[in-house]
Amino acid sequence: MKHENGSSKPSTIELVNKNLAKRYRAEKRFRAYGIASILFGLACLVVLFTDIIGKGHTAFMQTEVYLDIDLSAEQLDISDINDANQVAAADYQGVIKKALRERFPEVKGRRDKRKLYSVVSNGAGFTLRGMLESDPSLLNQKMGVWLLADDDIDTYYKTLGDGDAFTGRMSEKQQSWIASLIEEDQIKKSFNTTFFTAGDSREPEQAGIHGAIMGSLFTLLVTIVLSFPIGVAAAIYLEEYAPKNKFTDFIEVNINNLAAVPSIIFGLLGLAIFIGFFEMHRSIPLVGGFVLTLMTLPTIIISSRAAIKAVPPSIREAAMGIGASKMQVVLHHVLPLAMPGMLTGAIIGFAQALGETAPLLMIGMVAFIVDIPGGVTDPATALPVQIFLWSDSPERAFVERTSAAIMVLLAFLIAMNTLAVWLRKRLERRW
Repeated sequence: MKHENGSSKPSTIELVNKNLAKRYRAEKRFRAYGIASILFGLACLVVLFTDIIGKGHTAFMQTEVYLDIDLSAEQLDISDINDANQVAAADYQGVIKKALRERFPEVKGRRDKRKLYSVVSNGAGFTLRGMLESDPSLLNQKMGVWLLADDDIDTYYKTLGDGDAFTGRMSEKQQSWIASLIEEDQIKKSFNTTFFTAGDSREPEQAGIHGAIMGSLFTLLVTIVLSFPIGVAAAIYLEEYAPKNKFTDFIEVNINNLAAVPSIIFGLLGLAIFIGFFEMHRSIPLVGGFVLTLMTLPTIIISSRAAIKAVPPSIREAAMGIGASKMQVVLHHVLPLAMPGMLTGAIIGFAQALGETAPLLMIGMVAFIVDIPGGVTDPATALPVQIFLWSDSPERAFVERTSAAIMVLLAFLIAMNTLAVWLRKRLERRW
């Protein structure tokens, strides 16, 4: 068929093929956009992890200096080795300073001596005290001891092989002393056990994450004990027992809204209720657990309700058909089948709670805590808050410790999410 102007009209097949070709091109573009988005996201993750690992991997090593230490009773001012007070109050720093002067006898001036003493960490005396307390027979003996170096020395020695060593506050004389130690093999890098066994400190070389990890552990323990049973019970009631009316609809809407509330609001709520009204102590894992419980409950309730809804109605009908009560149907049939989904949602909620900082800042868990907490009522901080504190410190050595703490936190989060995925795959049933 031809138009009046003499041109032929495209056939239906041609129009369909043209339209299909256009749709296929659009689909290919959409697929390409999706792949590009995934690759861009992966590239961002690679850049992020590369930056964190590049800055933080050196924190797992520490610099140590070798010195010949004379643990003489006269130098330490110890008359009775069995007197714990004398051993604890002995002049260990004086012994270390004497060893440094003997190692570098050319250092004479007061200012130069002060710089020489700063080569070794001011916490090195605790190492000597621990050695003497564990083995009193070391008194009046002279031995070689590897002592923790100061953070400036540590940073300089770690970057020395990079071609652009970070000198920071180091003087040229201190650099020459380090060169002398390197020539005599009296300086080395070893695994940084302090990072995992010590609490927080003003000195970077003495700072560790043990206290923060224990604080996070106790806080998360309180959160798990409270939020999981309450969340599951609320989900069971709303899904299996609650009547469908305006009141329950109001509760459901508010639960969904609470899941989207910024976490700092829960911190303000905990500050007003638990600390302001109930007058509980600040900076303790118990209050932190209460606050994170409030924050995690909506997530657990929503995921638990979704898991209960996923159980086929035929399961309930079959159980009731053989004479089971409503409670027996829920406890013996619905709950076991819904538990994998409940556990998955709960673990993801707990992982989110583990990484929260804002609500814990509001209840005072930002305090400087040196001691390792022994319970939920002891003053403590949390690992995300510890990262926040270190990131605000001016010392260069805290940069690598901040990144290393982020690596540890990410390892915990990845482990918890992996556990959630594994439980889901392991326990779920398909209908």
